[in-house]
Amino acid sequence: MLTSPSNALHSTPHFWPIRRSRLLLRPRNFPRFHSGGGNFCSLSLLSARSGPSRFRIRALAGPEASEDGGLAFPNHVSVKIPFGNREILVETGLMGRQASSAVTVTDGETIVYTSVCLADVPSEPSDFLPLYVHYQERFSAVGRTSGGFFKREGRTKDHEVLICRLIDRPLRPTMPKGFYNETQILSWVLSYDGLHAPDALAVTSAGIAVALSEVPNSKAVAGVRVGLIGGEFIVNPTVKEMEESQLDLFLAGTDSAILTIEGYSNFLPEEMLVKAVKVGQDAVQATCTAIEALAKKYGKPKMVDAIRLPPPELYKHVKELAGEELSKALQIKSKIARRKAITSLEEKVLTILTEKGYVIDEAAFGTTEAQPELLEDEDEDEEVVPEGEVDQGDVHIRPIPRKPIPLLFSEVDVKLVFKEVSSKLLRRRIVEGGKRSDGRTPDGIRPINSRCGLLPRAHGSSLFTRGETQALAVVTLGDKQMAQRIDNLEGSDEYKRFYLQYTFPPSSVGEVGRIGAPGRREIGHGTLAERALETILPSDDDFPYTIRVESTILESNGSSSMASVCGGCLALQDAGVPVKCSVAGIAMGMVWDTEEFGGDGSPLILSDITGAEDASGDMDFKVAGNEDGVTAFQMDIKVILHSSTYTTEMVGGITLEIMEKALIQAKAGRRHILAEMAKCSPPPTLSLSKYAPLILIMKVHPNKVYSLIGSGGKKVKSIIEESGVEAIDMQDDGTVKIMATEIASLERAKAIISGLTMVPAVGDIYRHVFLNCEIKSMAPYGAFVEIAPGREGLCHVSELSAEWLAKPEDAYNIGDRIDVKLIEVNEKGQLRLSVRALLPESESDKDSQKQPPTTGDSTKSSPRKYVNPLLKDRAATGASGEELVWKKKDVRKSSGGDKPMKSSSSSNEEDRGSLVNGEATIS
Repeated sequence: MLTSPSNALHSTPHFWPIRRSRLLLRPRNFPRFHSGGGNFCSLSLLSARSGPSRFRIRALAGPEASEDGGLAFPNHVSVKIPFGNREILVETGLMGRQASSAVTVTDGETIVYTSVCLADVPSEPSDFLPLYVHYQERFSAVGRTSGGFFKREGRTKDHEVLICRLIDRPLRPTMPKGFYNETQILSWVLSYDGLHAPDALAVTSAGIAVALSEVPNSKAVAGVRVGLIGGEFIVNPTVKEMEESQLDLFLAGTDSAILTIEGYSNFLPEEMLVKAVKVGQDAVQATCTAIEALAKKYGKPKMVDAIRLPPPELYKHVKELAGEELSKALQIKSKIARRKAITSLEEKVLTILTEKGYVIDEAAFGTTEAQPELLEDEDEDEEVVPEGEVDQGDVHIRPIPRKPIPLLFSEVDVKLVFKEVSSKLLRRRIVEGGKRSDGRTPDGIRPINSRCGLLPRAHGSSLFTRGETQALAVVTLGDKQMAQRIDNLEGSDEYKRFYLQYTFPPSSVGEVGRIGAPGRREIGHGTLAERALETILPSDDDFPYTIRVESTILESNGSSSMASVCGGCLALQDAGVPVKCSVAGIAMGMVWDTEEFGGDGSPLILSDITGAEDASGDMDFKVAGNEDGVTAFQMDIKVILHSSTYTTEMVGGITLEIMEKALIQAKAGRRHILAEMAKCSPPPTLSLSKYAPLILIMKVHPNKVYSLIGSGGKKVKSIIEESGVEAIDMQDDGTVKIMATEIASLERAKAIISGLTMVPAVGDIYRHVFLNCEIKSMAPYGAFVEIAPGREGLCHVSELSAEWLAKPEDAYNIGDRIDVKLIEVNEKGQLRLSVRALLPESESDKDSQKQPPTTGDSTKSSPRKYVNPLLKDRAATGASGEELVWKKKDVRKSSGGDKPMKSSSSSNEEDRGSLVNGEATIS
């Protein structure tokens, strides 16, 4: 909005020349952009027809100017706080000052900017906190642009989604229930040094921003990463240090509680995992203490007044209306039947409390307070007023008996309370009765069934069923072209040779929904299962395949990601992948405050939780691994409510003792699941499918790689086309991977590459029976013979036979196959071959004595009679040509028909020396 001249910093009007007759005005909420040395808004204004005098642009009021003419930032705060084994710089009040809070956090030269904004008006109440997190790694942080056509960041990448989840999960438990103002957290990586990872820094930055904002969260949150390097735990290791780590643990929490952990390890024992969590918890506590002090001094007042909770009496009404029936519905074992019964009961309660109204008892709640001044004491005598002398002020109205007035409540409040009552009844049944909805004990595992080989054309498949959770896993094998390309801030193309893609269709829970791109849940669950299985895969040298696992959830009632681990392991074995061992996954739950429900007060750990136990419980702890160690884990903590006060309060978090107990119980559950997986019927084939591609690995000299690829890849494309293979992958170290569907194509490509990369030695003999030595072309001075696919050498006319030949065509034709010996390799790498060197010495010497004297150019000499010694021998002995070939091992019959091979010698040494210099092209 344009200010008046009295408010402007500069009173002199500024005009733009008239160009067009259209005026572009800035909306009121349009952001203001200030230059470094002035206070003018960047505003485009095109004049109208009436001339420039009607439109005048004045300076906009901005921040106070400092003495040197620059902008002053009186609220700028810059402090250092501990962050593991080092300190990070936290700044606020400099950037993003119109947000509820905005901070920049610097670690080394990695800078993360995070802002928090809230909606002014609360949205409609719901059972889900309207918290939205967006994290983005900008390529400008490393001086790059996106590889896309538009050169700007596109949709959120998978690893950015995972970091969004890391930010969201620890913050959500600290938010109060009843706070419905939409809250958005934006986190951007503005600078990245390639050494300090931005993910844990982004979680801590978000925790600082929320603590400084008006969001009424209960505790400050921070996150750290813990690595295991050289037998020692290191907090927030560098990217280079993490390459040698045996553990990747992310931990977030408050100064007194662990809220979430997530990580992957190489079969780390549970005892070591607990120690790693203790190291991370100590680091988080130090960081949170510093954040709390910063928020206390510089933070904004919290919006506590915006918290809206359902009326306390509504809890009692819902229990009276549906408590008994709800307890019975929660005992139904089948998920669909239980859901329908609970939904029907909820509709009944909604109808009564929102439409018909709940009829209150006057004895309990008293009469209404709408007209207290109009009520008359029944003990007083009624005053008689003479007719015509009525004093309105003295009139007393006698109360009339009323019917009870029904109370009406909002639909959202009734649904929230109904859900809370259901949760408490479910917990009470587990704690008091010791039985869950499906009749299991707290440490019981649902029935398990598994099958392999369901899909005959797939390379590997399995169907894993645990209770009412079912996952179909399919494995596909391929070459590097099937690998998943990762575009990140590192600046180098990264390819994943193994990836798991998780799909959760709405039909898996018996619902109707939209099918679209994978959501955050699918990406998160798929990555967890992928990392759990990645540890058991063989190395690329032992199994040179790209491996893709598809896990489609056909039924879901809790722990579908862990079912993907079990099904994926069986499918890998069915595809013939030589995995190191079998792994399984299990989800653990918890009831925190058991004293409220008749217990002794100690937390109750639940094994293999269902969907209802996940939603109504206080913990979701997923653990995957084998009998001895853990490969992947993920834990979330939820907010706990006090039913007596109905106020949100964080009464505790996971302690190390609780975590250790949960890990031990999870280990027992994994062993049970692995034993059931061993009973798979039909079992995995443990062999490569006949429909899977074949891959052959060759090693060539690194200097030969370029010659195999050729200019623009022409050579390798010609090899693929000629041999019929699917693909050829060549690496800089000389490793060549050939993929084909047929062995014949594989062998053909191998022979071609071997020929192109072979290092011939003088004296080597090449037999056409084994190597298909074929005459590819001819010249007046000799024949070019292919001794290996793609590798040719020159056999001079003087070396084609012991007899003298005028030209090569006198003895051979193109396409004939002959045996040759390598007699010379010149400085250019060109090969000189000889047939004559393979003939018997006596015959060669005898023929050499019969050489005619040279008289000029051999190509112009008069024709002379030629007698093939093979024909003479055949006539003398009467032996067949083939018999003679096998008697004379150094002479082979031509494959070009019945004509036997001919031989000749050169006319003179001068011509011979000049013609030998004919070049043989080496591919």
